[in-house]
Amino acid sequence: MRKLVLFLHSSLDGFVEGPNGEMDIGWVSYDADLEKLAKEILSTADTVIWGRGTYQMMHSYWPSVPSDPSASQHELDHAEWIEKTNKVVFSTTLEKVEWNNSRLVKNNVKEEIMNLKQQPGRDMVILGSPRFAHYLMELDLIDEYKITVSPVLIGSGLPLFQGIKEKINLKLIDNKTFDSGAIGLFYQAVR
Repeated sequence: MRKLVLFLHSSLDGFVEGPNGEMDIGWVSYDADLEKLAKEILSTADTVIWGRGTYQMMHSYWPSVPSDPSASQHELDHAEWIEKTNKVVFSTTLEKVEWNNSRLVKNNVKEEIMNLKQQPGRDMVILGSPRFAHYLMELDLIDEYKITVSPVLIGSGLPLFQGIKEKINLKLIDNKTFDSGAIGLFYQAVR
């Protein structure tokens, strides 16, 4: 069975976005270590799961990277990976998705995720999409939580965890410390 993996960056005080909204993540201690970690995590996945907002943001940026002469090798590699990867977008408001290898799902979220888990393939990763991740947490559909915690307090914003109504037991499967002071925490849901 395929796993659904959440990969998010958080501040030490538990926010995944700052007070200024979706793109307020400049506080993430993103460096070569976190680039390497992201590459490791994404190397196990063949499907990205997104909500509408993150899909639109990613689609507005990543397809343009290969033609950007200032793009880093990491950005070029990621742009190539994401172009080839299956993308499943969950939205009740979008009418269509146009990015290569993208598919829109408008309803029956739980059934669709359970169906995707039964299909052959590698892991599925929720890459960003914290609001949609909150909904998937409520449904207890996430199998692994891969969270990096940056050494910063931002005071307010969108919390990492929100709306969970029942306890979800987790088991620590790995942790890493980075030169930037960031830490990686990797948990598996215990069912």
